[in-house]
Amino acid sequence: MKVTNKFAMTVLSRSSNEGFARSCIAAFATQLDPTLEEISDIKTAVSEAVTNCIVHAYKEKLGNIYINAELTDDNSIKIKIRDKGCGIENIEKAMEPLYTTVGGERAGLGFAVMQSFMDKIKVSSKKDKGTTVTMVKKISPRFSINA
Repeated sequence: MKVTNKFAMTVLSRSSNEGFARSCIAAFATQLDPTLEEISDIKTAVSEAVTNCIVHAYKEKLGNIYINAELTDDNSIKIKIRDKGCGIENIEKAMEPLYTTVGGERAGLGFAVMQSFMDKIKVSSKKDKGTTVTMVKKISPRFSINA
């Protein structure tokens, strides 16, 4: 796959930046001519990944969230969301539906939601070094009747 376009941004781990990041990725993805459902899927997955950085990675402090996106010639978008926070001790356990380290209002469905809306998801993490979530979504080709 050849990268046809890419961008990177860094935002602080403030809850107000979750919507901003989601909107930026959605706007960037429109170059692939996605359906509204595909855009909604991408926005939801990005929202979950960024929220994980805000709630879990940095807990009670601010830190940077690094967001990269690439469009490829196979009509896919690859999104990396990375933090330099506390890391995840057990990725397999963290990816189980309903598992959460925070409790309270948190349902523990972030990774499950990302997996359900994206075609591929990979999580890598190192304790006290941070976490990277890489997600890929292939956008369905759309054909015009007049083509």
